[in-house]
Amino acid sequence: MTTTGSGIADASTRPWAPPDPAARHISDGINEPGAVVRALVLGGYGAVGARIVAQLRAGGDVAFAAGRDPARADRVVNLADPGTLGTAVADVDVVVNAAGVEDPAVAELITDHGAALVDITASSGYVAALERLDPPRPVLLSAGLAPGLTNLLAAAVHAAAPGPVDLAVCLGAGERHGAAAVAWSYGLLGHRFRDPGAGGQVRNYTQPQSFDLPGQGWRRLYRADFSDQHVLTRDLQVPVRTYFGLDSRLATAALAALTWIPGASSAPRGLHLPGSDRWLVLARGQDGTSRWASGRVESHATAVLAATAARAAAGLTAGVHHLHQVLTLADVPAGRGIHLQDGALR
Repeated sequence: MTTTGSGIADASTRPWAPPDPAARHISDGINEPGAVVRALVLGGYGAVGARIVAQLRAGGDVAFAAGRDPARADRVVNLADPGTLGTAVADVDVVVNAAGVEDPAVAELITDHGAALVDITASSGYVAALERLDPPRPVLLSAGLAPGLTNLLAAAVHAAAPGPVDLAVCLGAGERHGAAAVAWSYGLLGHRFRDPGAGGQVRNYTQPQSFDLPGQGWRRLYRADFSDQHVLTRDLQVPVRTYFGLDSRLATAALAALTWIPGASSAPRGLHLPGSDRWLVLARGQDGTSRWASGRVESHATAVLAATAARAAAGLTAGVHHLHQVLTLADVPAGRGIHLQDGALR
């Protein structure tokens, strides 16, 4: 098996094909109309996890918030103690990892105990590690906003206009993001990754690209090591690049400056930046064909998508999957604060 610089399997070994609805269903009947999914959400009372629990319950499913705090958790789970996790997953169909813990051994334990796993990670190295597993139950990755919704947008653009795709991820600087998300964003500062299409090393928050973002006008966004571009370059077999920014131009410029300062990734993280809670993600083809989505509160959008992924994962066949391999934009729930649009942009 050949791999990209991230360790994700190369396109030549895993060609992409449009989602096959038949692949979603297995003999236990989960995912049939009216079926109820039993889910355990790791980090279930955190910034994103609590919203995932709420989304699952609102859809009629059974969801348990898992964590170390007995006062807030439906089921007490300490990921440092595998026994507590094994007990907690014994009677659930799917586990959603919203705890920010990136340990393939946890994924193995979950699937060995008979549950499917959904992980909202954006870390390319961790995604590569999970792809090397041979799980006896389904593992569904790229299950949030970015990666996740970005994967669906890119697949739709590529289907309409085959060719390279640029992804734009613009998040609200004013939103109170969870600790794991903040740590991940800061952790990219100063670090490099291999461009999955062109090869060569890319420093995070460099190599700006201009995007005409609906509602924001022209913006300069910067390369960042989201896992979506590695997986999509492989699956679509065209170069895919992800660019990141915040709705605050000042905050975005600050990231581009900090990435050159040694030790910036360890800087204090309690600073609340100016900006709103609005987010936008966009996929743009070479000819300008574009699909985009927008909304307010990124953690809410991630929860909507993760809950949708959890329902889909419970009925998948064993193995590692990504959201664009099993769902399309048509599967994104309507009326949940995710506004989908398409058009031609520069």
